[in-house]
Amino acid sequence: QVQVAESGGGLVQPGGSLTLSCAASGVTNLVYVMGWFRQAPGKAREAVSCISRIDSTNYYADSVKGRFTISMDNARNTLYLQMNNLKPEDTGVYFCAADRAPWACGSSLDDNYAYWGQGTQVTVSS
Repeated sequence: QVQVAESGGGLVQPGGSLTLSCAASGVTNLVYVMGWFRQAPGKAREAVSCISRIDSTNYYADSVKGRFTISMDNARNTLYLQMNNLKPEDTGVYFCAADRAPWACGSSLDDNYAYWGQGTQVTVSS
């Protein structure tokens, strides 16, 4: 079993930056991919980014390319999302997810992950 827990959300002004963290625990050697997803009020959950622990291959949603950076510290079993130039439309609950299947992280940014966190709120507002 694997558990993931997000942290680092908060209130930030437009144009500002924020870094989210996601700590994985349990049988982490089974985790091959991790990803970030978000859900805005009244909207469906959408993929933000994902990364492979094997070769660090990563993918981003078009809406965040050039502004967000995903990274993984394998020694600490921690996933990060560096968010720069934040916009009001980035507001939402951000979820971390993990899976044992290497193909779970791909260019289609599917959300078929086995393990999910509770989410952390990110609010971009002046």
